[in-house]
Amino acid sequence: MILITVGTELPFDRLIRTVDEWARENNRTDVFAQIGEGGWEPGFIRFEHFIDPPEFSRLFASASAIVAHAGVGTILSALRCEKPILIMPRRASLGEQRNEHQMATATRLGQFLKVGVAFDEIELREKLMHLDEFPVRPRIEAFASEGLRTAIRDFIHG
Repeated sequence: MILITVGTELPFDRLIRTVDEWARENNRTDVFAQIGEGGWEPGFIRFEHFIDPPEFSRLFASASAIVAHAGVGTILSALRCEKPILIMPRRASLGEQRNEHQMATATRLGQFLKVGVAFDEIELREKLMHLDEFPVRPRIEAFASEGLRTAIRDFIHG
């Protein structure tokens, strides 16, 4: 199952609409989306507006891949769970966010962590076609290593 998530703060109709159209055109019945409170609802893919945390964790763990907004929490969760992830940043210029921080996040993490990034609907459709080929990034831990924590502590306390 491909899990689509837009987070809990803002809707992301552009992402959901594009995935819904792609799934319908490719007869992909294995897509489930958490869509938030947007102004548009999918006509093909299964969805919920919001999912309680235990159910979301279950869905996340059982997903074969994650498609999401460029939220750092979702990206880190995918890396902790060793899930391939494709992100599409919300754009302030389209009224989807208050500033362009998701564009910056997507650009840097795409370069640094090599997560899949689609900057527009056309690129999202293209990358969805190859989602099963996305590499799984090495697992990250939930907390910084003891060495890093010690170095930070030593720096702060001088």
